[in-house]
Amino acid sequence: MDRSASDLLDLDITGIAHGGTFIARYEGRVVFVSDAIPGERVRARVTDDAKSSFWRAETVEVLDASPHRRPHVWPEADISRDPDDRAGGADLGHIDLDHQRTLKRQVLSEALDKFAGAGLEAPVVEPVDDTDGTGWRTRVSLHVDAHGNVGPYASRSHRVIPVASHPLARPRIEAEARALTNAEPGRVDLVESADGTVHVLRRPEHGRRPKAPVIVERVGGRSFRLDADGFWQVHARAASVLDAAVRSALAGRVDPGQTHFDLYGGVGLLAATLADAGATDIVTVESSGRATAHARENLAAIDAVAITARVDRYLAGLPDAAGAGSVVLDPPRAGAGRAVVEGVHALNPDAVVYVACDPVALARDLGTFRGLGWRVDSMRAFDLFPHSHHVEAVAALSR
Repeated sequence: MDRSASDLLDLDITGIAHGGTFIARYEGRVVFVSDAIPGERVRARVTDDAKSSFWRAETVEVLDASPHRRPHVWPEADISRDPDDRAGGADLGHIDLDHQRTLKRQVLSEALDKFAGAGLEAPVVEPVDDTDGTGWRTRVSLHVDAHGNVGPYASRSHRVIPVASHPLARPRIEAEARALTNAEPGRVDLVESADGTVHVLRRPEHGRRPKAPVIVERVGGRSFRLDADGFWQVHARAASVLDAAVRSALAGRVDPGQTHFDLYGGVGLLAATLADAGATDIVTVESSGRATAHARENLAAIDAVAITARVDRYLAGLPDAAGAGSVVLDPPRAGAGRAVVEGVHALNPDAVVYVACDPVALARDLGTFRGLGWRVDSMRAFDLFPHSHHVEAVAALSR
């Protein structure tokens, strides 16, 4: 049956998919629908029908609402607006927070079942504070179009949506964002450092980009220097939460006499966690030369070696009998991948602690570890990205 991409369909939403869309079926094919909730019946506009196996659609009207539906936390992303005019970045903001966490756990559970093998139970997704899930973003990227409009992109689009509010941002970032003027086409990054200063980093499409300043972040009693445009956790409490979770996972697993590894180490946050857990000989590996330079400075008081290298190549170059105590790895969203997992396994470490920001990537890598004879001793999940589909997890593994 031929159908144009502008058609409206009445759909029953049966589940949530990885990536923040929701699942319906129409004439035997899967339809991924935005801005819905499982259990609802919605009217949706088809936006992509190029594939025979699945379509994509956007909710334009809720015919039978879920009891978990709320007015969107971001008015500019609310269902009352045309889908083309909805700001992206808060794809679960129309759902009450407790149910968001239930759905995130469901996504993690389904990923584990599909990719990690039988017998792993997804943990409850823990809140990291008692707020309404707003005011947590210490880093916000906005875009400037050719007409000078400043704002986020529309969901799954590169069209700039001017907005009057930024509810997920820290208050000072929101104030700076609303005051932006005379911006050239390109991108503007706003970064709030630990001292409350907001750094406005202008990234024009054309011309030279100014060098980002060095800022200081703090976790516990430690300070970490990094470039303002370098990687750091986005939620104001995320680094502290992950530091504590990894330290807990390492309890009793750190032999001070062995070499311990922090892979995808950034500016040294989790290498410092290893030190706090008792490690005295640490190697941290990171592909960014700037981040590694900061790690050397940040870890100067610790017996740590900071190496600039791709993790897969670094592991492949180690001698067969290198050996290790504990290995902490915090890969990017795509996960570590088979080569890295096999490289970690070849180190013959006593324990592995895996920090993940993507359920499917985590599940795939855990499946590889389990196939090599590892078991998952514990797993925790944290709601470090309220009102979005993202979830962070920490898994502890042993042979």
